[in-house]
Amino acid sequence: MNATEFSALLVLATATSFTPGPNTTLSTALAANFGLRHSLRFVCAVPVGWGVLLALCAGGLGTLIVAQPALRWAILIGGCAYLLWMAWKLWGSRSLSQVKAERLQVTFLQGVMLQFLNIKAWMLALSIVAGWIAGRPDALERFVQVLPLMLAYAFFSNLLYASVGSLLRHWLVGPVVDGVPTGARLLVFNRVMASALVLTAAWMLASSLGAPIAATVSTP
Repeated sequence: MNATEFSALLVLATATSFTPGPNTTLSTALAANFGLRHSLRFVCAVPVGWGVLLALCAGGLGTLIVAQPALRWAILIGGCAYLLWMAWKLWGSRSLSQVKAERLQVTFLQGVMLQFLNIKAWMLALSIVAGWIAGRPDALERFVQVLPLMLAYAFFSNLLYASVGSLLRHWLVGPVVDGVPTGARLLVFNRVMASALVLTAAWMLASSLGAPIAATVSTP
């Protein structure tokens, strides 16, 4: 991989990893409600799931899946449903104890599986495979170069968002009235995060309806 190709990959990785999305939104919300340590299992699950996704796309399975309308829509609807479920859990939570009581938690396995429900994650993986790996004589070597880079971006972008959420954790339980935290800020924060998840689900659905997914598979 020459310097031009590598630079283009860095630009793509930065633009797609550090902009807000379902993973970064959940990382922020989990850290704000449960603390950074608790959110790390989801932060670590994202690169694991996405790494498996990239490997499957490099092996050709991704193209097969998105070429099948039924499978494509199953992934899209499943992903949107999961995001809406998480948004519903977040919407009414105004205290850390309430969040815990409602079990607003994401396990490591759920975090891994969420990557397979994100149709845009499939498309990003397919774009990387098409633009940097597939059809090259050194395809395996390129995959070995691309994989750790994308895993690092997936991990550190979510860790950054989780760190921000963790730093806001104690401030969010205020303001304090008569010595009792009201949780008003946390309620607003959780509703903003819930709205972001709803908008993400709507964007995924609208963009899929507006541009057939199969037509974008070969776009670098």
